[in-house]
Amino acid sequence: MPKNRTTPQQGTFLCDNAGDSASRFGLGSSDLGIPYRRYDGTWGYVFGDSFRGQEATGEFIGSPVVLYQATFDASGHTPITFTASEPMPTCAQLFDYQHNADNGFGFEVSRIPNDAITLTVDGRNRIFIQYTSVHRWVGPGSAVDGSLMAGIAYSDDNGATWRDFDRHWPGDGQGNPGSLDMMWSFAGVDPDGLLYVFSKAWNGSHFYTGDRGQIQLFRYRPADFFHGDLDTREHWVYLDETWQWVPAAQAAPSSLFGWENGIAEFSVKRIGELYVMSYFDVTDFSIRTRTAPRPDRIWTAPKTQVVGSTMWPPTHWFRRTQPFPYGGYLHPGSASPANLTLLISSWNGRLGERPYTVTQWSGLAA
Repeated sequence: MPKNRTTPQQGTFLCDNAGDSASRFGLGSSDLGIPYRRYDGTWGYVFGDSFRGQEATGEFIGSPVVLYQATFDASGHTPITFTASEPMPTCAQLFDYQHNADNGFGFEVSRIPNDAITLTVDGRNRIFIQYTSVHRWVGPGSAVDGSLMAGIAYSDDNGATWRDFDRHWPGDGQGNPGSLDMMWSFAGVDPDGLLYVFSKAWNGSHFYTGDRGQIQLFRYRPADFFHGDLDTREHWVYLDETWQWVPAAQAAPSSLFGWENGIAEFSVKRIGELYVMSYFDVTDFSIRTRTAPRPDRIWTAPKTQVVGSTMWPPTHWFRRTQPFPYGGYLHPGSASPANLTLLISSWNGRLGERPYTVTQWSGLAA
């Protein structure tokens, strides 16, 4: 990769390249790469199932795993380069649990991160990762989502050690398939002082037929969330022929969208003066974005950003292409809605085949 690019990154590999910055910290190949700002001003990138070798080979590290970056170039001219890991000098799984085992909640294959955020309350800093515990990876046309539960882990020492809040949300493997509390995205603390959160059903397999693009919205007082008072949230609900905020005990959140294409990984962030939503549309096989002036206002129609193939349908012709895309996480340090950076994963699902990576796409307009 030339050092002096004149155009933003368009599919730059962040791992699965021999001698790259990820490999210096023991990460050979992985996916997701969810970005978040740490309270010291540096950046963290949270990965899913990770391996020491390229092509999803070698020692299995686990999930989640995090690498750090000292400075992010929002213009996208300089690619993301990792400068540290957790722990140093070689990355390791953040959470203390066993894969393909019962850790006290039921059988779980892996814990997959969905988003991360740093909050400061009363002078205390805390990092949070919301995750889904996978009960089983389901195949094409599945009527169940394969989740076990969802949880929130937090760190009080800038990511060195982690523990879970006691509150967990039951999923498919605990008798609650299709729960919209499985995958969260932290939109951040709004100028109104409240923390806005979007969530949906687990569809990390990309095969859950019941997904239908349903996404819900709720909000917290940051101090309540910080201290684990997770049932104090307010829900955005269509009730009595109007949209309104109500206490969680009064009504469940309503879906923001009608039945639409299936959605897998998704991300919502306040970029400039707009809220931007990005997601992997499993029906259209593309990464798409929407925008809204507020979390609880009308969202624009989807805009296709990157497609898995330009062969078909015709709406994909001449589009930016990333084979086998998924993820599509917004970088919260993006310059503006007109110059977004997205982190898009790429993998065909087969161990030992390249790439199994996260790619950087900058200069995208929402």
